[in-house]
Amino acid sequence: MATDATMNTINSADDFSDILRDRNKYAVSDSTQISNRLNGGFDELIIHSGVTANPGVILFLCLLSAILFGGLVFVLQENFLSTSLAFMIGGMAPVGYLIFLRSRRQNRINEQLSDMIDELARAAKTGRSLTHCFINVAEKTPAPLGDELKESARRLEMGVSMKAALDGLYERTGVASLNILSMALIVHQETGGDLVKVLERLARTIRDRMLFLGRLRTATAGSRATAVLMILLPPLILGFFVLRDPTYLTTLMASAWGRGATFTAIALQVIGSLWVLRVLKTSQRT
Repeated sequence: MATDATMNTINSADDFSDILRDRNKYAVSDSTQISNRLNGGFDELIIHSGVTANPGVILFLCLLSAILFGGLVFVLQENFLSTSLAFMIGGMAPVGYLIFLRSRRQNRINEQLSDMIDELARAAKTGRSLTHCFINVAEKTPAPLGDELKESARRLEMGVSMKAALDGLYERTGVASLNILSMALIVHQETGGDLVKVLERLARTIRDRMLFLGRLRTATAGSRATAVLMILLPPLILGFFVLRDPTYLTTLMASAWGRGATFTAIALQVIGSLWVLRVLKTSQRT
């Protein structure tokens, strides 16, 4: 067909992938330091949430939010300890919002994925090439999944191979099902086979996987709610006492016993929170 011939001409053109600009990141690939791992997690959070802002802008918003919260509490109470606590909470507020955006975006992508694969299978039945079918389906798929597919389709149109074009899907979304789709399409592109049957089975597998994850989350909802309550309750109680009595922390930190108990409690709270969040992360993988 004329369209397929045009597509083959585009794909055989010079590789223009070098002009695709990478997103700004703080992490480097050749370092295993803890600070670099934290930077990598921060970079992934921004990318997976779908926010197009630079990491420096997000950090500036964290600083601005911390100053706003801390300044407000200082004006109300004029207490250094409560101001420090509000400063830390304000600094984490934008990060919490990014976590919420990431979760909502990943859930939406998972909901769209099986229908998109069915559409790709129907397009493949017309006998057109995989590249052409992928580009057409990407144009018809709504956001947020459609935005990521359009990015890969744009790379295909610029002469990038299927493997190189799909490699970034998982990195940009954090959705494991997209990694499965990428592997299936890459293997078919390299080895051939019945694409329609592969896509239909893949759509069915992803639906079964999402059904299992939904049942798992339902079964562990009580445990996850208890874990979140255990993480949030100590800071909320401390905040209540500070708001009720602005001198509460000052009195507590006046004695060596109070300082030791407070710092020990903070350390145990941080360790316990990280442990619980790690356990929750394993049961919420998308």
